[in-house]
Amino acid sequence: MRLSQFFLSTSKEAPAEAELISHKLMLRAGMIRRLGSGLYTWMPLGLRVLRKVEAIVREEMNRAGAVELFMPAVQPAELWEESGRWAVFGPQMLKIKDRHQRDFCFGPTHEEVITDIARKEIRSYRQLPVNFYQIQTKFRDEIRPRFGVMRAREFLMKDAYSFHSNFEDLQREYRNMYDTYTRIFTRLGLKFRAVAADTGAIGGSGSHEFHVLADSGEDALAYCPNSDYAANVELAEALAPATSRQPPQETLRDVETPKQTTCEDVAALLGIPLERTVKLIAVMADGKMAVALIRGDHSLNEVKLGKIDGLADFRFATEEEIRGAFNCPPGFLGPVGLDRSKIKVVADRTVAAMSDFVCGANKPKYHLAGVNFGRDLQEPDLVADIRNVESGDPSPDGKGTLELCRGIEVGHVFQLRTKYSQALSASFLDEQGKTQIMEMGCYGIGVSRVVAAAIEQNHDERGIIWPESMAPFLLIISPIGYHKSEAVRKAADTLYMEFEEAGIEVLLDDRDERPGVMFADAELIGIPHRITIGDRGLKNGMIEYLNRRESAAQEMPLKEVSDFFTNRFRNR
Repeated sequence: MRLSQFFLSTSKEAPAEAELISHKLMLRAGMIRRLGSGLYTWMPLGLRVLRKVEAIVREEMNRAGAVELFMPAVQPAELWEESGRWAVFGPQMLKIKDRHQRDFCFGPTHEEVITDIARKEIRSYRQLPVNFYQIQTKFRDEIRPRFGVMRAREFLMKDAYSFHSNFEDLQREYRNMYDTYTRIFTRLGLKFRAVAADTGAIGGSGSHEFHVLADSGEDALAYCPNSDYAANVELAEALAPATSRQPPQETLRDVETPKQTTCEDVAALLGIPLERTVKLIAVMADGKMAVALIRGDHSLNEVKLGKIDGLADFRFATEEEIRGAFNCPPGFLGPVGLDRSKIKVVADRTVAAMSDFVCGANKPKYHLAGVNFGRDLQEPDLVADIRNVESGDPSPDGKGTLELCRGIEVGHVFQLRTKYSQALSASFLDEQGKTQIMEMGCYGIGVSRVVAAAIEQNHDERGIIWPESMAPFLLIISPIGYHKSEAVRKAADTLYMEFEEAGIEVLLDDRDERPGVMFADAELIGIPHRITIGDRGLKNGMIEYLNRRESAAQEMPLKEVSDFFTNRFRNR
């Protein structure tokens, strides 16, 4: 492609609202342009990258035995009412009406649609298993779209759905998709981790997320360097302390804390480690109050707490509710003296093993020290893992300690089981002629999100550094004085045609621009390899070659250039 025949619109600065580096660089490189909140046009350069990702995803899905189809983006409300999700999916669903005032939605996902296809098309066990997939636009009405295409309202997604006659076969296909995703992200040239994850709103019995590792990632991941264990922090288990609770050594006593309302401030005032304090978090569920007890240096895991019976839809208590229950303002709350007939106490495993700890006294400006279960307050109603793991915690697989990193979720695989097939009556006749409900799996990749995640992982102060498999062009030719020097123009055109004939995706910068502009654009848009041709080098039969991941260029004989790159990219 000649740059004079392409459309490239780069800029030195990104709009002020661009926060993440990927958002800034995609705008500066002219990959995307904002149409509205969370809505982006993919410009020619960005579309080339998006199609590269899409092609690899499609190739590997086909290789894995999945069958491609294409479902409508607009879906009738009746299907969602059958599954029970029309009323509960939430405000992310964009609901619309047609001219006849019938209800539809712009599909945020396609479980209902594909299950409707399965129940109409599949009659016998002989038609199973089958895995359908599509690459389709989705719409989710994010309350605060941000970070460019990382969290846009409209996005491109590969979603696949498998149907099975039994759970064992679902597990086999789940492993197949897990391995397929591993190949996809490996081919894309990304550093990633697959982690055990919570099933969330999609439902089902088991899931893994695939995360591109990046410091800017929204998700915290826990992993063990000595084993294969990895999990989203939402799911990672915090084991109970190895040592049992010690007998009381201190007497229960009030300590004055006139301005200290946090565990950190109380520990500093008393000169004790933060690990000796306990914080109380009040929540409401089904009109009743419950409290969670967490060690002062730990943080509550809301997903884990929400899995406890009776707390599935909990919310944090308001200050008014707290004052009504404790007769005390927030900041001085503790478990001693609570009316346990009205308030359920859930203690984290770590707290349940503590003795002589410090907590709120349930009266303003005071805390209690030397607090012990069994002596000063009754045992918790429930002891559970309700905290986030931390670096240094023992790994649940017993093979070392955990470390934390951050990741950007780009893929997710679920064992849905019968959540949707049961609701929509997707059944088949087994070998004995009996009606059975199909087992289901669900497998998604955020195709457009992968592009942004790759930039978050691959960039420097000059711009994007694409992995070769995702680059819009593999090679750029930057001729100095293309419109002034016949020798430069002839050498550039000859190389360009040789690369084109060899099937190498090459961009010839034939604009009448200064070298600095040409080089800055090449580095900004992240093309992996650059050849610079100038009169000075040609006099000695040489050109300059620069790998985008390196800082220094090297000279290369002009007569060797074509063979060098042709051999390098021959099997691509």
